[in-house]
Amino acid sequence: MSRFLTPHAAQLPSTVPFTGPETLERRTGVPFRARLGANESLFGPSPRAVAAMKEAAEGVWMYGDPENHDLKQALAAHHGVTPAHIAVGPGIDGLLGLVCRLVLEPGTPVVTSLGAYPTFNFHVAGFGGMLTRVPYKGDQENPEGLLAAARSTGAKLIYLANPDNPMGSHHPASIIEDMVANLPDHSVLILDEAYSDLAPSGTVPEIPADHSQVIRMRTFSKGYGLAGARVGYAITNPDLALAFDKVRDHFGMSRISQAGALAALKDQDWLKSVQSRTIAARERVSAIVRANGLTPLTSATNFVTVDCGRDGDYARKVLTELGSRGVFIRMPGVAPLDRCIRISLGDDQALDILEETLPLALKAAG
Repeated sequence: MSRFLTPHAAQLPSTVPFTGPETLERRTGVPFRARLGANESLFGPSPRAVAAMKEAAEGVWMYGDPENHDLKQALAAHHGVTPAHIAVGPGIDGLLGLVCRLVLEPGTPVVTSLGAYPTFNFHVAGFGGMLTRVPYKGDQENPEGLLAAARSTGAKLIYLANPDNPMGSHHPASIIEDMVANLPDHSVLILDEAYSDLAPSGTVPEIPADHSQVIRMRTFSKGYGLAGARVGYAITNPDLALAFDKVRDHFGMSRISQAGALAALKDQDWLKSVQSRTIAARERVSAIVRANGLTPLTSATNFVTVDCGRDGDYARKVLTELGSRGVFIRMPGVAPLDRCIRISLGDDQALDILEETLPLALKAAG
């Protein structure tokens, strides 16, 4: 079949940005005891969302509403914008692909951070964009560096996640607002706020919904616990929001996902309970890793990034040893961030397993 591909598609690697835990389980034949690598919510979704999805399953023989009308209305009310400012899609990953399809041509310059969320890079490569990667400044993405790179390259897209994955760090709102105020005229900022529901107060910036150069992206995968339902949305000016309709799969959202997200959004008490449990789990994970001589980094997310104190080879050994003991985790992919491992937060049962296995893994890693 390769002879039918475009020259650009033919030269792309046949890989995905992440190796899933299911793949690792198939390779080893051993199921994981604790799934602490994908930044899912082990606290689960609202029971109201589960009930709504079960009810919606009875009507799964029907397509979902191609306009996502009810969900867009609810999201607009929740954020104090109009439905025209909202675009709904299959998770932030899917929305990133749509933005790249809308904006990029082969050779279009794009700026991101070296070591930042790799799915964005995957989509940029798929549409032939030319990536410039700006190193982190310490354990944080560097807004000033991203802006400088955008100016020097003429980048059409700038990608920044706040809070950040994979380091769990965050910038206060004022830093992001200053970045927006200094965007080059030729650039659109994709502001990935996947973890904003779990971030400390003062993290989420004030950006006018009508801003012509900012696309904010949110998800139901983290705080709302609906990663498997694949529901994300963008908040942006009406012209850009409408542009998603040019390229999106209009039946891409299932009735079950739409119903679950709508019910989850209405249950803010559940989200508050997840936020409280997230803070407690951060503290426990941090205590566990400190007790084993490692350094937890300050987290604004549902995971804790842990500095193993050596280089990437050592951190990979620790990851492998934890995996062999039934604990699925991940780690940053590039130096110097790869001195770290990344542990998703979980319930007491999962963290008991982490507490049991981490000292054994560190001993085996040498």
